[in-house]
Formats: sequence, structure tokens, C-alpha cells
Amino acid sequence: MKTRLSLTAGLAGALALTPGLALAHTGVGDAHGFVHGFMHPVGGLDHVLAMVAVGIFAWQLGGRALWAVPVTFVAVMAAGGLLGVAGIALPFVELAIALSVVVLGAAVAIGLRAPLGVAMGLAGFFALFHGYAHGAEMPVDASGLAYGAGFMLATALLHLAGLVAGMLIGRLADTRGSVVVRVAGGAMSVAGLAIVAGTL
Repeated sequence: MKTRLSLTAGLAGALALTPGLALAHTGVGDAHGFVHGFMHPVGGLDHVLAMVAVGIFAWQLGGRALWAVPVTFVAVMAAGGLLGVAGIALPFVELAIALSVVVLGAAVAIGLRAPLGVAMGLAGFFALFHGYAHGAEMPVDASGLAYGAGFMLATALLHLAGLVAGMLIGRLADTRGSVVVRVAGGAMSVAGLAIVAGTL
């Protein structure tokens, strides 16, 4: 278990250095797009809470869900981003993003033991709206490819943060760790309700 935790922490550290390395080898336009794309998910509380919740949810499910749920979110989010860039209308985007925090937080809070396909579908559904918001809000002077790479990397790192948080909290104690994770999920869900109220 310690080896697995050390490996995860090392991977998190390596990924955290990736944006700086990427910026060191790109042109000005690409760097501009990458920075804007990377900052978009981390600049909104709704995005951060939902993406961390996806990571914790995947950790709770364990097994293949550890990678399949976050990968599904990132892949579908990229498709949503393309819809946003193309200007294709998608209804209730802000409301769906706010509801993603409520639903994913609640899934963590109750310790939902969803089948893998259901968990991937849930993550993918909300990812479409998150991705659409990222794409629709892309600066006109940003490189689309670099911008997309930025928000995909930031999202993956937030998922990883959720996975690591779940593992670390879970190691506190066999019983207390589960309670802490569920309380965190409940707090996310309540925060999501406040965000929903703000969109109405």
C-alpha cells in the first residue's frame, strides 16, 4: 500500500511540473492558449469541486474505475469543448455544471457503489457541459489546440488530486477515513446547491 501511495504522490508531482515544461517549448501564441486553457478549470469553484469529486468517486469505486471514470470525463469533456468552440447550442450549461457538483458530491457522500458503466455515464454526462463551457469561453486570440491541451491537463490533475485525497483520507483509519470522505462529499453537494441557487 505504501508503495502504491508513494507512486501516486510521485506521479502527481511529475504532472504538476508538466505545464511549466510544456510552456518552455512552445511559441507565444501556443503558450497564451495553454495558460488560458489550464487556468479555466481551476479558476471556477464549480469546476474544481466537480472534478475533485470525480477523483474521489473513482477512488471509492476502486478497480478499473480508478482510471476509467476520470478518463471518460476528460475524453467527453474534450468533445464538449469542440461543441463550445463550434458555437453549437447546448441548453442549461451553467445549471448542469452546478448540478454536477450536487450530484457528484452526493455520490461521494452516500458512498454510491455504482456499476462501472453507470459511473462512467454519470461522469461523461456532466463532462459534456464542463467541456462546453471551456470551449465556449476560449479567448478569440488563443490557439485552440493549446487551449484544449491546457484545460484537459488541468482537469486530469484535479481528478488526480481527488484520487490522492481519497486515498490519503482513507488511510487515516478504516472507519474514520470513510466518514471524512463522506462528510467532504456532503460539503461539496451543499456548495453545489448554493451554486445552483446562484444560476437560477
